[in-house]
Amino acid sequence: MPVARVHRIAAAAPDDTSGIEAAIAAGHIDPGGILAVFGKTEGNGCVNDFSRGFAAKSLELMLRRHIGAAASEVCLVMSGGTEGGMSPHFLVLERMEAGEGAGPALAIGRVHTADLPAEQLGRLGQVEQVAQAVRAAMAQASITRPQDVHFVQVKCPLLTLARIAEAKARGADTATADTLKSMGLSRGASALGIAVALGEIDSAQLSDAAVCADLSLWSGRASCSSGIELMGHEVVVLGMAEAWSGPLAIEHAVMRDAIDVAPVRAALLRAGLDADALAAGDGEGPADGQGEGLVALLAKAEASRSGLIRGRRHTMLDDSDISSTRHARAFVAGALAGLVGCTDIYVSGGAEHQGPDGGGPAAVIVRRRASA
Repeated sequence: MPVARVHRIAAAAPDDTSGIEAAIAAGHIDPGGILAVFGKTEGNGCVNDFSRGFAAKSLELMLRRHIGAAASEVCLVMSGGTEGGMSPHFLVLERMEAGEGAGPALAIGRVHTADLPAEQLGRLGQVEQVAQAVRAAMAQASITRPQDVHFVQVKCPLLTLARIAEAKARGADTATADTLKSMGLSRGASALGIAVALGEIDSAQLSDAAVCADLSLWSGRASCSSGIELMGHEVVVLGMAEAWSGPLAIEHAVMRDAIDVAPVRAALLRAGLDADALAAGDGEGPADGQGEGLVALLAKAEASRSGLIRGRRHTMLDDSDISSTRHARAFVAGALAGLVGCTDIYVSGGAEHQGPDGGGPAAVIVRRRASA
């Protein structure tokens, strides 16, 4: 019977794989069981953020030393930007076999898609490709009901001038010629694909024109991060399944704005976190995920388009020096860190169709008590 394990490991730099290698050497991680690695790297999170590719390549080379060609099957989802007090780190998601056990427990499925033609980015072609991949990842994880999916992490592509030129040479037009805007379009179309797969919206509601325009359409369980380092998608589904056992559980919440931590607190309690520890602001467990408590916290962040938070003005959208996504990551990470008492949390910026305007989905993975 499969058991999921999640390891939270600090990174001193984008290429610092030493913590993962030490855990492998100590027998805490079986490299053959690694399904995915999520990383928060200290780049700017924009088109030219090469810290993501640097981290992904470093992880791939490290894994190849241990598992050879199978390293290419591991989903490496790097999210740039650790503004404020957010700590660079890796989350290693592992599957192991542990005989019989009792479910439900955390289940993990992962899928790599084919490369996406540049002209489909930000359009219905991307929506459908991601929806199909989410369904396939659910099946891989033995998750049969969409309501049992609590978080879907997608690494999606962006457009560069070279990719736009290649499409034009074939007689195809891209959704935009603005490389920065392409990041949002890709995240938005990917999120809509997740929403379709999970039954949160009907595909009949969609059109190319709706992507990043009709903000009434959103997923409460989508987290999409775009990057220059790939042209396809890496899709990781996290949920609960009876076919999996072990102490880990996952729950999700939707923040209605950047300071709405109450739903995240409720999700932590539903997942099995000790209420007294959470009330004391000390909800986290050991970083290796081997003790009771919080193992991982993942969330999306974006500045509200209204320029307001609960009726009060913010200036994140008016800053010409620093992207609003960078402000939002720092702000939401700070709010959540105050809730759980740690800073190595995974907050990704750019929440197009990922939660309501100014808010966003969040997920918590908790190691339950033995009696839970």
